[in-house]
Amino acid sequence: MKTFRKWQHTTAIAALATMAMAPIALHAAQLSGDARASIPRDVQQIIVVDYRQMQNSPAAMQLKDRVLPPELKHLETALKNSGLQVDQDADTLAFAAFRTSGGGTSGGDGTGTRILGVAQGQFNTQAILAKFAKEKTKATMLRNNSIYPMGSGGMSVAFLNQTTMVFGDREAVRAALDARDGLQPNFLQNNEMMAEMPGVDSQAVWSILDQKGTQTMMKSVLGEAAGLADYDTVKNRMKDASYTMDFSNGVRFNMSVDMSDTITAATAATIMKGVALMKKSSGSAQEKAAVDDTTIDSNAGVLTVAYSSSDSQFAGLLSSPLFQQVVVK
Repeated sequence: MKTFRKWQHTTAIAALATMAMAPIALHAAQLSGDARASIPRDVQQIIVVDYRQMQNSPAAMQLKDRVLPPELKHLETALKNSGLQVDQDADTLAFAAFRTSGGGTSGGDGTGTRILGVAQGQFNTQAILAKFAKEKTKATMLRNNSIYPMGSGGMSVAFLNQTTMVFGDREAVRAALDARDGLQPNFLQNNEMMAEMPGVDSQAVWSILDQKGTQTMMKSVLGEAAGLADYDTVKNRMKDASYTMDFSNGVRFNMSVDMSDTITAATAATIMKGVALMKKSSGSAQEKAAVDDTTIDSNAGVLTVAYSSSDSQFAGLLSSPLFQQVVVK
């Protein structure tokens, strides 16, 4: 679970360090029905990005290079090195962390967490399969599905159709195919998280988290403040969370955390404001400005965090001690 927490830690810090792990923005990054059906039901977090716009944004690429966790870098590198021409063909990339009954990164309770990648675009599957054949890359069959190895790093890929592929370690890909083929419950049957999507999936970068994922994220955001007695009360009343990020006109980040009631949301906002003030008191001029540009509030049982800045302000923050302190741990 440690590596997944590092991934969540990176995304969570956005509320205070004013960034998130995924970059971009201009067009909506939505998941197709096939993509949703391939994600197992017990999802802890999904992150979806407009991959094409990401590559066209220097600020977005700077951010990704600094904060993308090793697990996702490994997946992205394997995809690029597979000869699938992902840079030209992929429009959207999604990463889903889902719980398993065993295997994966252990959570200490008999469960594990695996990370699945989903790529959407217009893939020349005939050319790709011809390349695999030329290189004598042999597929492993799972029912009518062909699972191909991606290089020597232990990663695999399978095509759901000409526009959607799933990739990750072999067990993650097998889980995705089992979910898509109806042998295991899939994300479409996760009513709670499906209900979160309409509020964010019109954005170019978005993420949704379940209750456990939200608790992990908020613990990382609050740091030492998570040890306070008030936080224990707040933590147990968190329901789910989502965030979006936009680089189309400066940098804009928005996060919402659903709480069980208005009082809990207000308490969480108060705790987070206290953490922000502590960061501001010891920060540089750039860091103080970043805290000033962050709005923390609550409304109708929802904790909200919003940050906006110009591209130049954000570029300066990337090299600040505060950024390094909250991201590099």
